[in-house]
Amino acid sequence: MDTALTSPTRTANPLLTRYRHGRLDLPNRIAMAPMTRGRADDATGVPSAFAATYYRQRAGAGLLITEGISVHPLGKAGPGIPALRTDEQAARWREVTTAVHDAGGRIFAQLWHVGRMTHPVTLDGETPTAPSAVRITEAPIHTRDGLLPHVTPRALTVAEIAEVVAAFARAARRAIEAGFDGVEIHGANGYLFQQFLAENSNLRTDRYGGSRENRLRFVFEVVGAVVAEIGADRVGLRISPDNPENQLVEPDARGTYRALVDTLDPIGLAYLHVLERGAYAALADLRPRWSGMLIANHNGPTPVDPAIGERLIADGLADVVAFGRLFITNPDLPERIARGLPPAPPPVADVYGGGARGYVDYPAITVPERV
Repeated sequence: MDTALTSPTRTANPLLTRYRHGRLDLPNRIAMAPMTRGRADDATGVPSAFAATYYRQRAGAGLLITEGISVHPLGKAGPGIPALRTDEQAARWREVTTAVHDAGGRIFAQLWHVGRMTHPVTLDGETPTAPSAVRITEAPIHTRDGLLPHVTPRALTVAEIAEVVAAFARAARRAIEAGFDGVEIHGANGYLFQQFLAENSNLRTDRYGGSRENRLRFVFEVVGAVVAEIGADRVGLRISPDNPENQLVEPDARGTYRALVDTLDPIGLAYLHVLERGAYAALADLRPRWSGMLIANHNGPTPVDPAIGERLIADGLADVVAFGRLFITNPDLPERIARGLPPAPPPVADVYGGGARGYVDYPAITVPERV
């Protein structure tokens, strides 16, 4: 059921209508996309002391999705990435969820394993793991020692795959105990899940490789384990079909992701988060096959414009639109959209790492008091 929100200037904007699905009752259809900010303590994985302020400032979004949170010691992408494996980490995340809820918001934790997209420097000397021993030969990777060439990852054993599946389930339980409203499994952007799906990064000959069914198996096992742990209506999944990011090739993207959606749709997940990037028109193709809540996102050279978001809602391609970079410099982005004000441009510095600067110091708009 949808009901229009009252806006001072634009009551017909589709982004500003309420949306209800399952446990989620969203005051608007604007989500904050997950964005790496690199400000956690690198040694402990504990989120920044400023994290609660950062997310609270943006609680006007219908839904907040956190930066990627590492679920496994070998799944960390680089310096400053937070985790959710210890009591100390969970306690800091509890501060975040309490701050967001006190401000009237809703927040999901994005659970992340990067597979081969890391480096021994980041993993305290350990070799990265992946579906197969296929090295990225393009751009270098960011580490605490600067940009370094990728190394050849080690292929996960079947037993190690089972441990990664269990790690996602444990992190999901910790997330709920830390006060999150749910979790988003990060299956996009060339990280571990998409490495299993892509034919050029998955050369396995066991039950996790080869056929489409086998390449999908890891996704289904993780989703199943997390659903069994916290319930389907608390679980979202992010995908980026045909995304060439991080040197992946998916020649069968349409068939692969149709099969993925057709299998998961009956489960009743909280949502499917589709990042469209590549030649495959994923939103138009998958929307008719997904009966639940669908969040749309585009990952291009420029941020998603609010006008584009309006069209996605109006055209029925999405129920909610996720904005990323604009939320960095516009903590009150929904209010700016409601008032018809142009958002401040995305940041050009202080995006990754550091302290309060470029993190919690972007001002909200000043609304004149009525006389």
